[in-house]
Amino acid sequence: MPEHEADGQLATPTHEVRDFLHRRREQIAQRWADEPLFRTVFTVSRDEAVEAGKVVVDALAQVADSEQVEDPDAAGFSGVREQLARMGVARSRAGLSNTQVSSELAALRPPVENLLAADLEEAPPEHLRACSTALTVLMGTLRLVAMQTALSEWQALSDRQRLQLMEVATPVIRLWDGVVAVPLIGTLDSARSQIVMETLLNAVVEQHARFAILDITGVPTVDSLVAQHLMKTVAAARLMGAQCIVSGIRPAIAQTIVHLGLDLDVITRASLADALGYALHQLGADIVNPGAGQR
Repeated sequence: MPEHEADGQLATPTHEVRDFLHRRREQIAQRWADEPLFRTVFTVSRDEAVEAGKVVVDALAQVADSEQVEDPDAAGFSGVREQLARMGVARSRAGLSNTQVSSELAALRPPVENLLAADLEEAPPEHLRACSTALTVLMGTLRLVAMQTALSEWQALSDRQRLQLMEVATPVIRLWDGVVAVPLIGTLDSARSQIVMETLLNAVVEQHARFAILDITGVPTVDSLVAQHLMKTVAAARLMGAQCIVSGIRPAIAQTIVHLGLDLDVITRASLADALGYALHQLGADIVNPGAGQR
């Protein structure tokens, strides 16, 4: 039955929903525990899913109490954002699309609506409609909060994975005692250029390198910002006592550098092999080709 305010009037729809959520907290959580979103995420035990459902119900009740049912930034949602994000990401990792995750969130509404209709079956029809509308809006906002939070988490995860891939794609190779090289392949942007600098400088320290080769044979193009990053890398390596050699500058990149008027105060060589040969010569370890001069 509907609750009444102190003056004997029916509670406002949002406060009626609040009171309903408090009354039916256990039943709602039990029904949600059987829904795919909870059942497939909380797999340790059903009790775990029920407890997670209770936390969400409490958040909805807090939002209804504040009468901010249309506001995804309502304070009541702050306590469940992390849980909702974890649930959304878990379903995404299981192979579900954003649309499917959204559908599973939408499936949480009917069990709650059915309980509300049973609770208010003797209430005036217009009051029941108003309460149902408030609950529908509240559940829709919960769905929006969950998707926004999950999308933010997916983006953060994607950014972390991209960073890890860039680190993997920027290996430092020890070519000789005192000689390290970074063979770069693919597009260079500011973020990856920063990783190149950090990776190379760390290698210079760890390997006590005297020469560091940046081989850009596999880089199709370089813009002015990336070129400046590379020059900063060269300067930073020089400050740490290592001489940088840039090898594999393609014709298009050379033209771009000239067109931009960049001052390349750096040793360059046509290929990685040439750069290694230069470094070895400087170290006094010249390599003689045994087949040279023979036919």
